[in-house]
Amino acid sequence: MTTLETPPDDREPTVTVDLRLAAAALGSWLAALAVVRTAPSTAALVAGACLVVVAAGAAVRRSGGRQMRVETPRGPTDRSVVDASALPDSSAAPRLCGPESPARSRRATSRARSAVARRGPAAPGVAPTVALALLAVAAVLGAGAEQTHVRALGLLPRLAATQSAAVLTGRVVGEPAVLPPAWPGAPPRARCVVAVGTISARGRASGAVGQVLVLGPPALASARFGARVRVVGRLQPSTRGARLVAVLLTSAAPELLGDPGPWDAVAGVVRQDVADLARPLPGDAGALLPGVTVGDTSGVPTDLAADMRVAGLTHVTAVSGAHFSLVAVLVLTLATAARLPRGMRVALVVTAMAAMVTLVHPSPSVVRAAAMGLVAAGGLLLGRPHRAPPALFASVVVLLVSDPWLAGELGFLLSVLATGGLVLLGGPLAQRWSGRCGRPVAQVLALPVAAQLVCAPASLLATPSVATYAIPANLLVAPAVAPATVLGLAAGALASWWPWGAQLLALGAGAACWWIGAVARVAAAAPGAQVAWQPGVVGIVLLTVTALSVARLLVARRCR
Repeated sequence: MTTLETPPDDREPTVTVDLRLAAAALGSWLAALAVVRTAPSTAALVAGACLVVVAAGAAVRRSGGRQMRVETPRGPTDRSVVDASALPDSSAAPRLCGPESPARSRRATSRARSAVARRGPAAPGVAPTVALALLAVAAVLGAGAEQTHVRALGLLPRLAATQSAAVLTGRVVGEPAVLPPAWPGAPPRARCVVAVGTISARGRASGAVGQVLVLGPPALASARFGARVRVVGRLQPSTRGARLVAVLLTSAAPELLGDPGPWDAVAGVVRQDVADLARPLPGDAGALLPGVTVGDTSGVPTDLAADMRVAGLTHVTAVSGAHFSLVAVLVLTLATAARLPRGMRVALVVTAMAAMVTLVHPSPSVVRAAAMGLVAAGGLLLGRPHRAPPALFASVVVLLVSDPWLAGELGFLLSVLATGGLVLLGGPLAQRWSGRCGRPVAQVLALPVAAQLVCAPASLLATPSVATYAIPANLLVAPAVAPATVLGLAAGALASWWPWGAQLLALGAGAACWWIGAVARVAAAAPGAQVAWQPGVVGIVLLTVTALSVARLLVARRCR
């Protein structure tokens, strides 16, 4: 438990941040990074060793507890050992200590009970924290070993290692997209990701588990998400520890074997309606609307994408925890205004989250964003940000148990850091600034500042540079992100039922998207918009120290 204390003259309540699960989350992360790069047998042995250590520690603690119960203390007034309820009462005192012992016994009992009341429940020691961390590591290693073992079965990994031709059948699990030419004048290409079900080559066939990136002609872009397809091509091995098992190079269009399921079909219709509503909008408004609404960035031009990156606004058009937080906030606010019971409010939020995941496609990054968005929304909306860290750490462990490949993705790292910054730093910043500009405005200003300060060091892993105007740009677009997302989603949902109303909502969402694009272009064109930074570990450490110093200055009421 870590206590964040305010200065004595602030008269604010002390906030206790529960960090007992931090070791479990960190251990799970390291275990996930290792398990996807090692042999399944090695990971299973380490997982078993962790369980043995936990079991041995529990046995030692039980035997120690029995010994403590047998060895009773000699002095009845040893308050550091004896519980107040176990002290002798006044009726037994005369037989023990003479005529004055009852008064002394009553005073000793009163003092012991007062001390217990002041101390409260005893804080857990190091042993339970270590045990939880070892259990989390064992769970990640065990589940990861099973998943990597299943992926290694069948013909798929062997054919990829020998770069053989093969025929794959499976389901499209990545939104198909047209890629820019590899060089000027090169033929256009397209890509999609297929979860392989069966594979055949040279008269042999087997089942397969894993995802394959398919690169080929533009006809690949016609494959719909969730459809079952057959693809013919030559396999290439993927890098060790990557989520993708292999890359398939093909020159033929995929053969459709089955249509998407009903929910995927509905989601596809809504996504297409959003794209159709965005097409008539001019300039950046039409290009950004599908990305801000459902994460479809296929229509964003190259120059605008570069400006968004320089301005630090790429998260606006990517499916992130902010999308799910906005939806959760909206649903919870409406449910609270309708005075619905707590259970129904929770059910509505979970249903909305499930619908959002289906709409933007349940890829690993989307599931991760949904989990982080729920944690951030719960911590902020319930007014208990200090309760959010345990939920955040537990979510990290659960996600890594189900998908250890998340540990190697930069998006997962940025999402966890952003969520932690929002629930830990966003609240104190909003509290410090609420006296000058009011609580709602202070919270709007605090959230992007907190997220940028926490995520800036990790962003160096992608590009060794710092977006100078990232915080001002995020502050300027913050009022437009919620209208763009909510109005865009509403327009897509109403397009098939009320076209005129959907077009009106799309105009409002497009105006907000135009503002986001304008801020990105102005920020990217400003002098010194991107400053080169020291790459590697040294640069990350330097920027981390800088971010911590800035956060300390912003949170403090006055500089000393």
